[in-house]
Amino acid sequence: MTITPNYNLINNNTFGINAKADYFVEYNSVEELQQFLPQQKGRVLHIGGGSNLLFTADFKGTVLHSRIGGIEIVHEDETSVHLKVGAAVIWDDLVAYAVEKGWSGIENLSIIPGETGAAAVQNIGAYGVEAKDVILQVYAVEMATGKIRVFENRECHYAYRQSVFKNEFKGMYAITHVVIKLSKIFEPKIGYGDIRKTLGDEELTPLKVRNVIIDIRNQKLPDPKVLGNAGSFFMNPVVEYSKYEELKNIYPDIPAYILENGVKIPAGWLIDQSGWKGRALGKAAVHDKQALVLVNRGGAEAADIVRLSDEVRKTVRKKFGIDIHPEVNFI
Repeated sequence: MTITPNYNLINNNTFGINAKADYFVEYNSVEELQQFLPQQKGRVLHIGGGSNLLFTADFKGTVLHSRIGGIEIVHEDETSVHLKVGAAVIWDDLVAYAVEKGWSGIENLSIIPGETGAAAVQNIGAYGVEAKDVILQVYAVEMATGKIRVFENRECHYAYRQSVFKNEFKGMYAITHVVIKLSKIFEPKIGYGDIRKTLGDEELTPLKVRNVIIDIRNQKLPDPKVLGNAGSFFMNPVVEYSKYEELKNIYPDIPAYILENGVKIPAGWLIDQSGWKGRALGKAAVHDKQALVLVNRGGAEAADIVRLSDEVRKTVRKKFGIDIHPEVNFI
């Protein structure tokens, strides 16, 4: 375990915001975390790779980060394999590992930034697939007691970019491992976005789907090492069908995805149609290739990002009567 006082978090958030924590603690095992927790009396924040955070001020307290790695096969049969994955495993490393083995289920989630533990908190998703589709169990340590608890999928209360760890139990548990189920029988999900059109009629494999998704995402999404960003800044709103019909009469080409509980409309399209794509406010901007992404053009402070977010939301609300909500966590 390492404990660093007066720690600069600039390399622990992909927005590249210059914020400090009183202490930064990294632990290597469940036992180290359990030993540390009784000593900690102040405010505590557990983070992953920092790809979904916006530090709006210095953090007065301790920031915790896991170094628990490893990918272990805990069950295997003719059709599937179950993997127990350390929370600190880079998510895309896990995807690459699975695809290399020929196992499918997460190839659509290629190059989503962040760590596996955070993926289970956020219920990451892309191209018609969400983390909840493959998660069987989530191992966690209760911050108040140090006790280990295993959450079954149903207990995680997964929904679109939501989980029990973001709501009822926010800040109460540190995820240590995630158990996922992958398939040995490939059933590609390529009906979302530009995947099918790009793949054409060629024979499909998990690797081919992964490579196409990587190409598509790289064309649209900026590298955080070049332009600080947290990926998709806003969640796609789900509106009632009557609202969708109203908008479709005005905008016949509006993209939409019919769900059981309403109609999902891409937030990026709403932002683009509102005239924000490529526009900047000071050192913060809406990305010129993907309007769903807000970027730090260099030297931006959190207040710049927040101000831009507020202005974008205000314009979309005024034009479409829809409130879009940040996917990024403001700290």
